[in-house]
Order: sequence, then C-alpha cells, then structure tokens
Amino acid sequence: MEKIIVHAKFHTAHRQIGYPGHCCHVHGHTWRGTVTVTTEEFPRDDLDMSLDFGDLKKLMRDLDHKIIVSPNDTEFAQSDLFDPEGVVVLPGRGPSVENLAVWLWDRVRDCIRAKFPDRGKTYRIEVLIQETENNIFVVEKEAVV
Repeated sequence: MEKIIVHAKFHTAHRQIGYPGHCCHVHGHTWRGTVTVTTEEFPRDDLDMSLDFGDLKKLMRDLDHKIIVSPNDTEFAQSDLFDPEGVVVLPGRGPSVENLAVWLWDRVRDCIRAKFPDRGKTYRIEVLIQETENNIFVVEKEAVV
C-alpha cells in the first residue's frame, strides 16, 4: 500500500442560516485540513512522481479568505455586493463542516482523475476538516478512477 498525506490551513467564513444560535451570524474559523489518499501502488508520471502534494494542498488553500455559502444564501450571490471570487457555493442546505469535507473529497477525486485518467485504480480518499480546536469531521470513501 502507498499513501499520500497533505495538511493545509485556511481562513474561511460562513454562516448557518436558520441555526438557532450564534452560528447564524457570519463568522470565521482557521480551518485545518488533511487529505489522505491511499492505493495499492500510485501511477507515476514522467518524473516518477505520483500526485503532486501542492495540487492537493491548493484545493484547500484556494478557500483562504473566502466565504463559503449554500445555494439558499442568495445575499452573497449578488455580484454587485460581493466579489464572486470571494464566495464559494457548496451544495447542500448549509455551509457546514460536513458539506465542506464532501465538497473537498469530490475535488480530490477530480484531481486524481485529471492526473491519471481512466486507470481503473481504486483509491481510498480521506478528507479531515477541523473547524475548531474541538470540532472535526472526516469523510472517507473509495473511488475508482
């Protein structure tokens, strides 16, 4: 088995519309993410490298200093009020740590697919997102790419 692990830190804001507490207000976190990709043997490119650590970190770092929202948060979708470059729309009913982890998991899978398309290899992809010191969510699934 071979495994790639990358860590990244990013500062991102969000709000939970309809939440019966302080989280309904816009607030930010210093999020920490860990992406782990495991497979029997990684394909190698012309430099004998597998996945680029920087490409995987960039998926998380591209969220730095942005606000994550859900499709129902239409206020932040108004480009005359908020620069679209600073807004990331996640699928789901809210920009929860759970939805962020799943959103990132999809991007990791897409990154593998772009680098080594149609290989039919099975990858175990784990995305761990730490929203606060005490709050962590992990999504771990297999993908055949």
